Amino acid sequence: METPALSIPLDELTFTVLDVETTGLNPHFGDRVCEIALLQCQGGIEMSRFHSLVNPRRPISPGAFAVNRIRDEDLIDAPLFSEIAEAVLEVLGDGVMVAHNAPFDLGFLASELAISRLPPVENPVVDTLALCRYCYSFPSNSLPNVAYYLGIDTQREHRALADAITTKHLLDHLLADLSGAGVYTLGDLMGVQGGQIGWPAQEIVPLPPQIDEALRGEGQLELRYVSASGEETRRLVRPLYVTAFAGYLYLIAFCHLRDEQRTFRLDRIIGMRSGL
Repeated sequence: METPALSIPLDELTFTVLDVETTGLNPHFGDRVCEIALLQCQGGIEMSRFHSLVNPRRPISPGAFAVNRIRDEDLIDAPLFSEIAEAVLEVLGDGVMVAHNAPFDLGFLASELAISRLPPVENPVVDTLALCRYCYSFPSNSLPNVAYYLGIDTQREHRALADAITTKHLLDHLLADLSGAGVYTLGDLMGVQGGQIGWPAQEIVPLPPQIDEALRGEGQLELRYVSASGEETRRLVRPLYVTAFAGYLYLIAFCHLRDEQRTFRLDRIIGMRSGL
């Protein structure tokens, strides 16, 4: 995938606006994407779009439901992210990714690609939140408030496609305003937002053979696990992925005992064997 040159004029660039809705706030704790939308644009004109609900294989948290109003039953027949990943990457292409509060969306997209056993992407990223802070002095730079201040029509629902459309219109406003300040190229735009935004690293860590084999073959494991309180339980789980956080490694897996996705700290697993 080629990275666009920083000298390319903004009106010649392809921008892909991304928005995701999620089951919670942090992919490190097992939260997943439950809806995704992408709009591919050039010169302010939409060229293509992709939108889908996603089965996250875990419940929507009460906090997430309060925002996006997506119910667990809405997602039962939705595809897994791994089933739409290639379509997502096709729309993303080699253009410039755009999101409002981009680190949030980047973190979840990087996590889903890792779970799907796909390599990370390296597209340059534009954060409209950072650009709003540079361009304007609004009391709040949340997407709904910025849209209100700029007179951008929005839908009332807080959903991925609606927010992606709003972000696309916000980008149009920002580029028009910044052109009057001498911002003409991708390099100029990156400078205004404070530099390039890095994608979260996909850490490669050595895993116990049983976990590695279960991940590669989508198998199950029977775990003996000790909780923080010292309680030992046996769990039949289907491993999804392993992540590092705050100095520890965590196994994210579907737990048949709890009938939901759970997080297990690897150093608290005292025994494991291949499940049935």
